[in-house]
Amino acid sequence: MAAGTKATELRELNDENLVDKLREAKEELFNLRFQAATGQLENHGRLKAVRKDIARIYTLMRERELGIETVESA
Repeated sequence: MAAGTKATELRELNDENLVDKLREAKEELFNLRFQAATGQLENHGRLKAVRKDIARIYTLMRERELGIETVESA
């Protein structure tokens, strides 16, 4: 995933692709945590960005589940 995936990009994906993105982000977070624990992590800001991406995906999935329509500001 790109650093700081935009919510508008995620909204364009269907449910299956969204689940794939979530799986990829969780794998990346695991790898980053492993690198941090072993002292090999170079970019600590990436941990925060991946966690936020995961939260965005979960939020979008919940919105779809509840049928909430969001208005994007230009």
